[in-house]
Amino acid sequence: MSANALNVTVWNEYRHERMEEACRAIYPDGIHGLIKSFLEEADAELSVRLAALDDPDNGLSDDVLNSTDVLLWWGHMAHHEVPDDLVAKIRQRVYLGKMGLIVLHSGHHSKVFKEVVGTNGNLSWGRDQNEIVWNLLPAHPIAAGIPDHFNLFEELYCEPFYVPQPDELVFGGWFEDGYIFRSGLCYYRGAGKVFYFQPGHEFCRSFYNPYVQRIICNAVRWAAPNDIGYEITDGCPHVTEKLSEKF
Repeated sequence: MSANALNVTVWNEYRHERMEEACRAIYPDGIHGLIKSFLEEADAELSVRLAALDDPDNGLSDDVLNSTDVLLWWGHMAHHEVPDDLVAKIRQRVYLGKMGLIVLHSGHHSKVFKEVVGTNGNLSWGRDQNEIVWNLLPAHPIAAGIPDHFNLFEELYCEPFYVPQPDELVFGGWFEDGYIFRSGLCYYRGAGKVFYFQPGHEFCRSFYNPYVQRIICNAVRWAAPNDIGYEITDGCPHVTEKLSEKF
């Protein structure tokens, strides 16, 4: 296997596409199905699998999760149905540097994003409209091949976005109603990497945009675990040793 090979899991709530014809018409194979297709087309060294909320084990059994290098997450209407113990496993795997996390659009309110980043995920929003996505950090790996700006038709997300100050702010959005939004944010949590990207409303076609696709492909490579050369200790070894001696 090539050193560049990565196991990628694209997780999607997959409710809107099954319940609403307008959404199914845009994403007949699900949002996750489209993401899988363009990831595989762009990078032959990615092994991409799909997972959804209503799959057995919510699509993320221990075997799947423990063999995932990068997890992409899209959710909206059923954040509360994701089990807390699964969220804890994802958070731990990210913090230990074993897996990168990419959260898309309405995943800002997912348990996963809130727990891993440390936020309530709140923001303001409004009608679908024209958006200009500005490339604020062109030297960043996620911005490779992206022009200084590009246009989308998207659901309005706007500030204030109640998240911790990002470690790196790669993209910013300007909407025709005059609102702005920090639309591409990088976080380092423990030894892991997290990227939040705003486009991807279920009734918009943003995931067909070549620049959006390129950004997500770049983010997969950026979020991949580093070979840090040692095993990170989970917990305080001194406390563990003292407890074992005492009891």
